[in-house]
Amino acid sequence: MGNKTTSTPKQQRDAHATQHHLSSYVAKTLYGLEDVLADELEALGASDIEIGRRMVRFRGDKRMLYLTNYRLRTALRILKPIYEFNCESIEDLYETLRQFEWNRHLRCDQTFLIDPVVFSDRFSNSRYVSYRVKDAIADYFVANTPDGKRPSVRMDTPDVRFNIHIAQKHVTLSLDSSGDSLHKRGYKVKQTPAPLSEVLAAGILLKAGWQGQCDLIDPMCGSGTFAIEAALIARGVAAGAWRTKYAFEEWADFDADLWREVQEDPNYETPFEHHIYASDIANDAYTVTSANVQHMGLGHDITVEHLAMQHRTAPEAPVLMVLNPPYGERLTRFDLEALYSMIGSELKHKYAGSKVWIIAPKSKLFNAIGLRHSSRLDLLNGDLECELRSYELFEGKRDDFKRDLAEGKTRTYASSRPYRERKQERTPREKRPEREKTFKNTSPATEEKTRRPRFGGKGQHGSNSPKDRFGRRGDEERPSRKSRIQVFDDSNQ
Repeated sequence: MGNKTTSTPKQQRDAHATQHHLSSYVAKTLYGLEDVLADELEALGASDIEIGRRMVRFRGDKRMLYLTNYRLRTALRILKPIYEFNCESIEDLYETLRQFEWNRHLRCDQTFLIDPVVFSDRFSNSRYVSYRVKDAIADYFVANTPDGKRPSVRMDTPDVRFNIHIAQKHVTLSLDSSGDSLHKRGYKVKQTPAPLSEVLAAGILLKAGWQGQCDLIDPMCGSGTFAIEAALIARGVAAGAWRTKYAFEEWADFDADLWREVQEDPNYETPFEHHIYASDIANDAYTVTSANVQHMGLGHDITVEHLAMQHRTAPEAPVLMVLNPPYGERLTRFDLEALYSMIGSELKHKYAGSKVWIIAPKSKLFNAIGLRHSSRLDLLNGDLECELRSYELFEGKRDDFKRDLAEGKTRTYASSRPYRERKQERTPREKRPEREKTFKNTSPATEEKTRRPRFGGKGQHGSNSPKDRFGRRGDEERPSRKSRIQVFDDSNQ
């Protein structure tokens, strides 16, 4: 007789998964991070990846569901669609869902919550949609349980969370496998006001190509989100390593052994041979970042300093720098101009050969930096429209820099002169009598039309005014809040 081979429990589960069809899932993300999320899903082994607006569709087994919740850095939620249909009215929606077999996903002793996302002329009130879906669930259980017992709604930490998405007349009912948004990593013990989202910080770092290949500097660290997310990426530590709860743990088919296996898998951990430096001029930011780093035990990877950017010494080797400067809540326009000009000056004189990524509002403040960017991308920081710009710092002329790149030469470079230096060379307005005379001879109405804004351009309503993320200029009507709701939008973000 031949030798009999045995398989491990993991191999048995993998073989079982291949014998059954894979489930379809939807990973929600922030605007502008869809491509990064798709790359993450591909690296984890997901199949049939399809990029949408603020979401990415994919297919996988139960292990992939657990893995994506635990390891994806740029996902907000992982949804599992369970029912799709078309309906014409709110009562049609109620009647259809009243006949759905809710007991397959929800028990009478559990609590639930409905997250509605509505983009439809037929269903204009998302709150009423949620109310009627709740009625359908309650009436189903009353009609199909002997004692008429039904589950109850709970707004805070429900056992089961459903997502109802309506695009015109097409309805998709999904199970939310995540529960709380995945940007809530669970590692922060303190934070500063309006902290940077962990998902946004991780997305910027991954767009910058960060894998721990050099030192990283965040000279305006706030709560330390950039530094902490950078350390997790460099070490291969899961984004959800500090979370204590996921919604899928309450599902009827939850596999505790498989979930434990996903959490304890050591194959993703990697060594990190460089260092991360986080600093801030604000004392509260320094205190908060220090507390978060200490809580996570990352002091060997991250050095936190109470230090202004202009007082930081130049690094000995090229670094990756990420910056989320103040947007102006506590500063005047002139303070902001000086701040961003200082950033440009520091980058030019101290960081030749380094790469810098800066996120800031879509405004003329980037002009004050005075450096030519290498790339530009629209992002949303909360509800605020921002741009993410990257800078390749070099020395000498840009033409020489491009020629050396084409020839494969490796040189370190600095950048062009910052805005402050170029501004000082301008001829003062009082030395242009013809300009002064022009303004004196014009009426106030004409002067208002011809006067240019402080940061240049052709005025607020001129043809060169900047476009927003919808392609509209300053003088065009902006879209209503309703029209900004996108496919599988997350109303909590």
